[in-house]
Amino acid sequence: MTDAGVAARTRMPIADQATWAPADDRPDPVALLEEQATTRSADLIPIRYGRMAASPFAFYRGAALPMAADLAAGPGSGVAVQLCGDAHLSNFGLFASPERTLLFDVNDFDETLTGPFEWDVKRLAASIVVAGRSRGFDRHVNRSAAQRAIQTYREKMNAFGQMRATDVFYSVVDTADIESFVDDRARPMIESTIKSAAHHDALHELSKLTTVKDGVRTIVDRPPVVVHRPEVTLKLLDAFIARYRSTLQEDRRVLLDRYELVDGAMKVVGVGSVGLGAYIALFDRGTGDDPLFLQIKEAQASVLERFLGPSHAPNQGARVVAGQRQLQAQSDVFLGYVGGVEGRDWYIRQLQDEKASAVVDAMTTDDLAAWGGLCGWALARGHARSGEPATIAGYLGSDGAFDDAVSKFAESYADQTERDYGAFMAAIKSHRIEAVTGG
Repeated sequence: MTDAGVAARTRMPIADQATWAPADDRPDPVALLEEQATTRSADLIPIRYGRMAASPFAFYRGAALPMAADLAAGPGSGVAVQLCGDAHLSNFGLFASPERTLLFDVNDFDETLTGPFEWDVKRLAASIVVAGRSRGFDRHVNRSAAQRAIQTYREKMNAFGQMRATDVFYSVVDTADIESFVDDRARPMIESTIKSAAHHDALHELSKLTTVKDGVRTIVDRPPVVVHRPEVTLKLLDAFIARYRSTLQEDRRVLLDRYELVDGAMKVVGVGSVGLGAYIALFDRGTGDDPLFLQIKEAQASVLERFLGPSHAPNQGARVVAGQRQLQAQSDVFLGYVGGVEGRDWYIRQLQDEKASAVVDAMTTDDLAAWGGLCGWALARGHARSGEPATIAGYLGSDGAFDDAVSKFAESYADQTERDYGAFMAAIKSHRIEAVTGG
């Protein structure tokens, strides 16, 4: 165990990782969500709440701020990494590297910030238990799945702690790794996800998202989630692209310049992000079979900033991009950012580039354990790239004490999530907040 690992265990003994009890002055989770809503598009907030109302797991996906407040109220290890900030089951998945190899990794970075490594681990572990309960799985299944994810994180981190820094940096979780990691019972889910990723590209999206009118290709309106809005003009999108272009590598600028912007619209995405600015821009080369879709997404301050301090990035879009590049083995070739457009910060990436994630609502017990384990592996790899893996490994140790402690936390925090979900649903029923389903 490293001296830094020993010091971290002194600051926060492993046994303390198991503890969760709400403080007497714990903030009202619904009030925190209402506070977030004040900086978002008011007409989209009912859609956000409607999506969160679908299940306790859907609520958990949108409740990163309440959990950050809870984690900040307790002790911490002091071992810092670049946090994903919202490391739940649905924020991991497959995507294609620039070399067209499918990789498994974290795929959401809206809340990324430097902070204690265990915050991500606990959010992942609790998401597994919450998801398992939403699927109707029993306590033993859910806890075992959470333990497997944490054990995988610990074992992979111990391995990374003994590797050269360059080897850690170059490490990936590819399809060969995935297939050797999962057992036969979870293989159908993995194979289906891999197949889905291979079909999710710009050409596949072309027929789904666009139509041709009078010889001009345009994005199809599907209110309320895809809508042409008066403010989303080609002039505005051109302003985004002109400034964003400078954040790309030169070869990516050359590639981007081969395309012409032809249309743009608002497109609501996700659960936690609903209400933030989110546009899609359609580019074309005039051939009819060579489209490019870019997603332009607003980046507000991470929910972690009020507890961990502000980012040192020049703007929030730059924060998201820097965090993604630190944590992901490979990032989208069109990943970039722009600050100050419409008085807000943004990041830009491809809308679809052979991306896919497992459908949590269709998972079996074996799927949950396998997917959770892959998430633990990918999270460990990202933390090892951005932090000091030997220190984290020293803190985790080689036995299962950390696994047991965090799985206990996950069960207790799943109980808290169900209570918070109940309060959230009561707020909808009493008309304190409005929720629109089906959006």
